[in-house]
Amino acid sequence: MYSARDQVENEEWLAELDRASSRLDVSRQVVSRAGDLFLTHLPDEERSKRAVLAASLYVATLTESERRSQGDVAEAMEVSRLTIQQRWKEILDSTGLEPPSW
Repeated sequence: MYSARDQVENEEWLAELDRASSRLDVSRQVVSRAGDLFLTHLPDEERSKRAVLAASLYVATLTESERRSQGDVAEAMEVSRLTIQQRWKEILDSTGLEPPSW
């Protein structure tokens, strides 16, 4: 779980999430889930935050049935697809959420 302080200290990252979510045209449910996932898996290193945020957004699109491709999320978040590919399963597994069946 995360604290209110985490949310306040990471407002700029949550604003980045809003911008990327707008580009992807996803619901507020996806944005909320992605924000929760990001704050729950908040890395210590500032340079890792964009990667965790991107992976959190990708996981949120999967779990909220608004699937977007890794490439589309990567483009919206300005990271490589490989960045998402390396992190999304770890976030999904740690939350206890079920991956979609393709």
